[in-house]
Amino acid sequence: MPVTGPFFKYITLMHSGNSPTQIKPASPTAVVREWAEMIKFEHSVFALPFALSGLILASPANSLPAAATIFFTILAFVGARSAAMTLNRVIDSRIDAANPRTKDRAIPAGRIKPGIAMIFAVVAFGVMLFAASKLPPICLQLSPIAVVWLSFYSFTKRFTWLCHLVLGIALGGAALGGWVAAGGTLGGAAPWLLALAVSTWVAGFDVIYACQDYKFDTAEKVFSIPARFGIGPGLLISRGLHVVTVAALIGLGLSLHLGLFYWLGFTAVAAMLTYEHSLVKADDLSKLNAAFFNVNGFVSIACFFAILIDHILKVH
Repeated sequence: MPVTGPFFKYITLMHSGNSPTQIKPASPTAVVREWAEMIKFEHSVFALPFALSGLILASPANSLPAAATIFFTILAFVGARSAAMTLNRVIDSRIDAANPRTKDRAIPAGRIKPGIAMIFAVVAFGVMLFAASKLPPICLQLSPIAVVWLSFYSFTKRFTWLCHLVLGIALGGAALGGWVAAGGTLGGAAPWLLALAVSTWVAGFDVIYACQDYKFDTAEKVFSIPARFGIGPGLLISRGLHVVTVAALIGLGLSLHLGLFYWLGFTAVAAMLTYEHSLVKADDLSKLNAAFFNVNGFVSIACFFAILIDHILKVH
């Protein structure tokens, strides 16, 4: 059915929450853009490379993962992340509506209806489960844990400042998912060192991100490390988490006897994390967006390509 037909017009009206006499149906491009913005699709660059890193590291030293394995790993990750972000937006819609920084997001602003978003989340989890069924059996067996954890995360800011670590563990689990997708077992230190590196890296930059909502979170009793301890101590905790990230990446390289390109990539990652913390100060958060988006995107991509090149050199 053409996207400009009656069905698409119905979806766009449901998406906007208005009747045909109130609004002209949005274009397909506008609808896609709205949904992509809601789930922050571009943020996949933060964690997808680490899921693929687990896939590469768990593959036999003399081969690369099959194309189908790569495809279904990516599909499972995108489905899981899309569902988790959508649930987060629905669950946090009242908080977002009260926060000046987030009040214009699609759900609190009324451009996407919560019911439609929940249907999307269910479908996205279905995509994840379908993709997991095409990977080794353990992937589907562990999927319920992923669904519960990803659904649970959004509630944690209501009762614990450890919410940043809960988010970190969720994305660290993506790295473990990539590992088992390649047929690897979770025995030994390596997969857990990778998961620890990802978990503390994500938790550390999420603490930095939460600094911009310090006043709102404090006033509204939303839990976060900056709201609990203050911006200055929160930034120190973030640095500590990233020290653990660096230590875990060192342990990963040593445990798997990774080569020169891995260590060059590791050096770049450590340098960028150091640079990230130089951008953000307790009395000056003006460069926070650069720290969050630019630096962290580089960190994940640099780490992935270092691992990929190191593995390719071993293959050939």
